[in-house]
Formats: sequence, C-alpha cells, structure tokens
Amino acid sequence: MADRHGGKILADQLKAEGAERVFSVPGESFLAALDGLHESGIANIVCRQEGGAAMMAEAHGKLTGRPGVAFVTRGPGATNASAGVHIAHQDSTPMILFVGQIARGHRDREAFQEVDYRQMFGGLAKWVAEINETDRLPEYIARAFQIAQSGRPGPVVLALPEDMLSARSDAPKRPKARVASQTATHRDALEIAKRLCKADRPLVIAGGPGWSQAAADALGTFAKTFNLPVTVPFRRQDYLDNSHPNYAGDLSVGMNPKLAQRLQDADCLLVLGARLGDIATGGYELIDPAAHDKTLLHVHPDPDEPGHVYHPDLAIAASSASMLEQLCALSKPSGVAWDDWTGQARSDFENWQTPVETPGPVKMEQIVPWLSDNLPSDAILTNGAGNYAAFLHRYFRYKGHGTQLAPTSGSMGYGFPAAISAKLHHPDRDVICLAGDGCFQMTLNEMSTAIQHDAAVIVVVVNNGKYGTIRMHQEKIYPGRVSGTMLANPDFAALARAYGGHGETVTRTEDFADAFARAKDARTLAVIELTLDDEVLSTGMTVSQTRALGEQGQTS
Repeated sequence: MADRHGGKILADQLKAEGAERVFSVPGESFLAALDGLHESGIANIVCRQEGGAAMMAEAHGKLTGRPGVAFVTRGPGATNASAGVHIAHQDSTPMILFVGQIARGHRDREAFQEVDYRQMFGGLAKWVAEINETDRLPEYIARAFQIAQSGRPGPVVLALPEDMLSARSDAPKRPKARVASQTATHRDALEIAKRLCKADRPLVIAGGPGWSQAAADALGTFAKTFNLPVTVPFRRQDYLDNSHPNYAGDLSVGMNPKLAQRLQDADCLLVLGARLGDIATGGYELIDPAAHDKTLLHVHPDPDEPGHVYHPDLAIAASSASMLEQLCALSKPSGVAWDDWTGQARSDFENWQTPVETPGPVKMEQIVPWLSDNLPSDAILTNGAGNYAAFLHRYFRYKGHGTQLAPTSGSMGYGFPAAISAKLHHPDRDVICLAGDGCFQMTLNEMSTAIQHDAAVIVVVVNNGKYGTIRMHQEKIYPGRVSGTMLANPDFAALARAYGGHGETVTRTEDFADAFARAKDARTLAVIELTLDDEVLSTGMTVSQTRALGEQGQTS
C-alpha cells in the first residue's frame, strides 16, 4: 500500500468493513481521521453533542446488525458519549466508538483532557484498547468489528492518540472481519421439542440480538405449528407481528398483570436469544433465581449467558435465527394440546389493549391506536424513556421487524437521535419519534442535525409538564410531596420552526390526524406537541389516583 497517514488508513479500513456512515462531533484530537473521511465516500453525520452521536450509532447497529460507528474527541467528548455506549452494552448492539486521545509522549502527566479509556469504559464495553502504532490500525479495527458482532454483540471503544493518527505508514488493509457463529442443529431442535411436549403450560420468550425479518417470520411459523404463546421482553415488540394469533404481549415495565401471572404459572420456558433480566421477571420476583419450578430451555448466542442468573435445564449456544430454522423444520407434535392455554394468552393481550380513558381533551389511548391503524406497516417508531412510552407499548401493534427502536436500558433522550439515524438509513420510510417533554429536551439540540442532513422525522412530543415516571413513583412512596419532578418547558412547536422545521401544537384529540398529515406533507423535520391534562400520569392511573394509592399504603 502507498504511504498514508493514520487517518487515511483508518478510513480505508472502515471502507473495507462496509461502513457507509459515521456519526461524529469533531475534535482537534482526531483531525487526521476527519481528513481521512474527506474523500472516502463514507458519510460523516455531524451531530451537536456526543451523546446524540453515540445514540445514532447505536440505533444504526440495531437497524443493520452491523456496528454503528461514532467519532468523539477526548475527555468531555468521551464522557458525553458514554451514554450511548451503555445503551449498546445493555441492548446487545454492535457499535464502535473511536475516541481521540492525547499524544503518546504526554501520557501520565494529566495532560489536557487526558483519560485512561480502558479504565473508564472497562465495565461498559466488550473491548477497550488504545492504538499506539500506526502500522496496527487495520489489525485493531478489524478486530473491533469482529468482537462487536460476535457472540452477544456489544460496543467496542478504540482510543486514537493524535500523533499516532497523524503519523504515516504503508500498512496494508485487512480483509473484512469474519464473525464466528454457533449454529443450532436438528438434534438441538428435537431436544427442545421433546421437552416442550412434556409441558402443560409452555411459554416462549423471544428477544436478544441477531434477529431479522426472516427470523421473525420463522418465529411466527414455529409458534403457529406448535400453537405456543409467544412473549417478548421489554422493547422487543417487533420480533413477532403483534396481530399474530400466538402473540401474547411484552414482559415490560408495567406489564399486563395477567401476562405476569401467566409467566408465573408457566411450567416450561423456551427462551430464544433473550436474557432473563429484572424487567422481564418483575424484579426477579415472578421467577425466583434461587429456585424456580419451571423447565428452562435457554438458547443464546453467547455460551456464557445461560445460567448467568437462572439455572437452565437445557442450554444451547446458538443464534435464535439458526434455532428457529431447525424448529420450523419439525412437524406439529401429536398428543399435546395447548389450545386453551394459548388462546387465553391471546385473549388477555387483546383485552389489555382495550383503551382506558385518561382525563383531558388530548387522549393518548386514542392517538396511539390511530397511529397503529394508519401508519404504513414498515413505519419505524422510536422512543426514549418515560411514562408516555407506556402508551406506545400498550396500544401500538408492531407489524414487522426493525420497526421499533427503543433502549432496553431505559435511557432518556434516545428516541430522537435514533429517529434521525433511522431516517438516514431508510429515507423512504416513515419515521416517528414519540418523546416526553423531559425526554425530548435531553437531545432536542439534534434538530439542527436533522435539518442539516435532511432527516425528515416526525416527533410527537407528549407534554405533561413533569418527569412522569419519577412523579408516579414519588406519589406512590411520598404522596403529595412533589419535589424535583416538575418541568418548565419551551414552546416545542415554535422551537422546531426556529430550527427551520415544521411545528404545531395539538390541544384536542380530534385535531391530531390533520396535524399529522400536515407534518408529513412538510417533508422536513416536524414536531407535533401534544398538551396533556396535568392529571395524566400513566396508562391506568391519574395523579390523584396514584397519590391516593400511596396514602392508603402509608396508613395500612
């Protein structure tokens, strides 16, 4: 290879790995990398804050199954970006974060913005390294792509000393990283079927990494053939068409109480790709980690995951897609009948979707079903964290894989950067972000990014003037003692217009459809602000009802 500076070597290796887009906030610590990207053909999406850049990269990894790539500068840039790294870690998303670093000769003097990134990101990333030799840039980058995608996917952080990056080398490019995977066998599928057929009340939990539309279709075929009820963990609702007769709902925050009971009553769990964490198990109370009475069949791409918390009766290291391929090849079992069990699970889900009326003229329990009924089946919906998201989880029916982008880590501010990333990757599809007033304000500065890069997303801001989730818990535990949960908000619609987008405010449910049509016709960033009644708190209880429940608990 011709003599190149490190930034050009880096960009050429990213090209070899198939990277089409990176997300960044520029810094003087990686000027050579910016120069390398200049004529690479790789789009550089310039963001407004490193947390937003990292979240966009994470969302890209969710959408594609390939590592999303972000570049941030040293010190403050890296600390800001850590929010996105944490999301990628808990959500099992492939991602690579490149961080500028001080010159090698200045190390260990607490130089300007010096940070030990191995120590800082050690508990958040799958691998953290600092590249000290320009010659080894291709090696480290190829390894980063391999590690980010292997087993249980996750984030990798590579630090780039600025003098290393500007030095020159004739290091050759490496071939595209190849990821080893463990594939399920016919024998594995037969063993799962054998154990399922011994159960009276089986339940499938499908989640985790490595899914695709083909895998989601296979899950539907398998569920129909065996007539099994299928649930999904928190914010994995697009893993099976929610209209499928075997779909039973999501094991999420504020889950359907009847689904929670069904999880407890099940005598056999087939867990495909998911981790049995605290949210899916109701804080580890619906299933006791110390001793449970269920046959647990756990399939996961990382052999270290089954048995991590719950003892499995059968542990198989394989991708969900390969296991479903084998399971779909099996015939319908004879001598077993789960019709009533599965039918009731579906009935419980449909009853849970019956709207519960909330106070005020703007009703989320009507707006979300309208979106579900009127959006194209391939529309992508994103959200961050907050009680507003519970309306989406409860009332929206996801139709296809890759239509839900939301952080299982519960990170606020995620939905809007994720929507920008999704729109850049799928400019022909509708992308809608639902955000609370608190959630949106964490990353709304990325409206400038959306305008600059023509990401015509529609943001529906649910404005109730409070941090709703925290207020809910506050009223339950310290009823009537409101502290630190009220918000002073801007005019979100006017703010969108100030950025050059479209914005309007909706104060009545019946006006939403027309407002949404205008937002879509604007073909630019659009914000629709929904003004909710102050009493609206959750899908099932008002502020007053929640406070009364808290007061009752204090007197009992």
